[in-house]
Amino acid sequence: MSRVSMFNSPLLLGFDQLERTLDRLAKSAEGYPPYNIERIGENGLRITLAVAGFASDDLAIELVESQLTVRGKQSEDGDRVFLHRGIAARQFQRAFMLAEGIEVTGARLDNGLLSIDLVRPVQEPRIRRIRIEAGDAGSGAGNTIDITARRVQPR
Repeated sequence: MSRVSMFNSPLLLGFDQLERTLDRLAKSAEGYPPYNIERIGENGLRITLAVAGFASDDLAIELVESQLTVRGKQSEDGDRVFLHRGIAARQFQRAFMLAEGIEVTGARLDNGLLSIDLVRPVQEPRIRRIRIEAGDAGSGAGNTIDITARRVQPR
């Protein structure tokens, strides 16, 4: 059975990398640890993961290009003898793909909740004017396209 791509329209050019990223995230989606994403102010975001039982030394946050990865691994305490072990001490890895320009500003572990603060810088809209030159029909020379960009001042 072939898979139907949501980016197979001829109007959507150059989105194949985005499609591969979405496929990778969908395959690695796991329910642990649970998390929230909330808007903080006008341009801020906060990812909060429930990591009860993990100390800050058990957690690692890494940003590689646009992928934010949070890993947790608890160290085993060999001296403890459990009669019942209902609290899982499993390791995890949770990945988030960040849009271009989003920056990580900090992280905090408080009462079993790991909060990662992000900010999206305000980008100025750009207007691009594309000039098309007409070529001679008999010369066989291709058309030249001149692209100039200018910034629009926010209102």
